[in-house]
Amino acid sequence: MVVEVSDASAAQPARDRVYQVVRDEIIRGTLPPGRFLDEAWVSELVGTSRTPVREAFHRLHSERFIDLLPRRGAQVRSVTARELEEVYSSRRLIEGHAARGLCLAGSGAPPQLQDLVNQMEEAGREQDWFTVARLDRAFHRCIVEAHGNSILTELYDALRSRQQRVAVRALQIRPQRVPEIDRQHRAIIDALAHNDVDRVAALLDEHLRPIPEITAALG
Repeated sequence: MVVEVSDASAAQPARDRVYQVVRDEIIRGTLPPGRFLDEAWVSELVGTSRTPVREAFHRLHSERFIDLLPRRGAQVRSVTARELEEVYSSRRLIEGHAARGLCLAGSGAPPQLQDLVNQMEEAGREQDWFTVARLDRAFHRCIVEAHGNSILTELYDALRSRQQRVAVRALQIRPQRVPEIDRQHRAIIDALAHNDVDRVAALLDEHLRPIPEITAALG
């Protein structure tokens, strides 16, 4: 596996570089569930000592990306059906509140949403699920941030990594949902533009419901 480190990433503390590289490769699926991660291999991959690797592993463990097993090391965790359901349930609470607040305030749709949807649809045509998930998160975070409650935004940001991983896994399992997801995104923009509180609440509830076929595949 070859990892390209950008100039911006190179300027980060070593533990943050390790965290970002390993997290992104787990999200992509390049490091699949069940894979054991050797400290020496990761330190060579990222170009750092083993101490930042250990620090990054503890963070990844706290975010449930890996398990730390005594005398065996770090092992990539699987995304479970329960994790997917919990992530989507948390998102429905936060995003639904934010979207209703925007409509009640007559704020309309944040202007960035349209461009994000266009980029998402292009990435979807190329089946670049990592980019689709990143842009999808940016789309929904834009709604949360526009609401203006900084504590809710901080809570939402805490979901970031697990949200992206769950999204990528769901797209890998059921890529045929992409046109429906695109349609829902555009309908959400339209409902926000018209400050239609009931419609946007219903759309987000539909959009953020786990799909039975996906949860069944996760076990």
